[in-house]
Amino acid sequence: MGIFDKIFGKKEQKETLDQGLQKTKEGFFDKITKAVAGKSTVDEEVLDELENALVGADVGVDTTVKIISGIEKRVAKDKYINTNELNGILKQEIQSILVDSPQDTSYINYELPPGHKPHVILVVGVNGVGKTTTIGKLAHNFSLAGKSVLLGAADTFRAAAVDQLNIWSERTKVPIVKHAMGSDPSAVAFDAVQSAIARKVDVVIIDTAGRLHNKIHLMDELNKIKRSINKVLPNAPHEVMLVLDGSTGQNALEQARHFTAATDVTALTITKLDGTAKGGVVLAIADQFKIPVKFIGVGEKATDLLVFDKREFVESLFGGIKN
Repeated sequence: MGIFDKIFGKKEQKETLDQGLQKTKEGFFDKITKAVAGKSTVDEEVLDELENALVGADVGVDTTVKIISGIEKRVAKDKYINTNELNGILKQEIQSILVDSPQDTSYINYELPPGHKPHVILVVGVNGVGKTTTIGKLAHNFSLAGKSVLLGAADTFRAAAVDQLNIWSERTKVPIVKHAMGSDPSAVAFDAVQSAIARKVDVVIIDTAGRLHNKIHLMDELNKIKRSINKVLPNAPHEVMLVLDGSTGQNALEQARHFTAATDVTALTITKLDGTAKGGVVLAIADQFKIPVKFIGVGEKATDLLVFDKREFVESLFGGIKN
């Protein structure tokens, strides 16, 4: 058991995850139940209904086809599969879709990768997805896990973003580096990392502007920020984290396409999953972009930002059914 488990408790984290996915589970499994009602075997009709259930949960057509194809192969191979076995097979296929992080243990207990200090996380995403709030929650949780944190307010185009991040700084007692409105975001990022090195801080989390301007401008701006950070700390930022709003379903996929085309996104955080029945978008995003989901947001509290574990996610999605 790690520090973070001791603070929050595995049982509490599981309950938070279960509650946060409740709307998705209800909609999804209502459709699955109807798909298998009165059926003893998994036939073409059952698979058609299952496909509709997956698409309805915003898993997306391409990812749904991949899951159904996997189940069809199992049915063809094993000849006879009854509907009681379907949940187990579906769980396996869904779990295989989710991408393991190359640093799979990095955030289990909010531990950081070895070999460098500070660890620099550049956070990107459009306005309204919960980006700044996510940064504040990350700062809170890293602090609870015993890590020293510094925030960089590089979204200098929006006063509300700086003010909101400043509130989180005061609430979590985490220092913040900020400049005047309209300042060069790359200068803020440079100063934040330089300050973190001087203070021997463990992790720096830098907010960026959330405007969906054209791809060239977005790419230029993010690349300039990355170059500024790299001048003061070679090989930084160590992570570019894209924050997406899960409740927007397929729109989140479009945002992911925009940002992955503009910069090298290395990690995902998907927020607001507690307010939607479209939690299947997590599968669609992980499948289409092959980028690991590091955190998911399932509530308003800071501790409702959970480290993503694909096995726990799938178990929760299936209501803890064991197969």
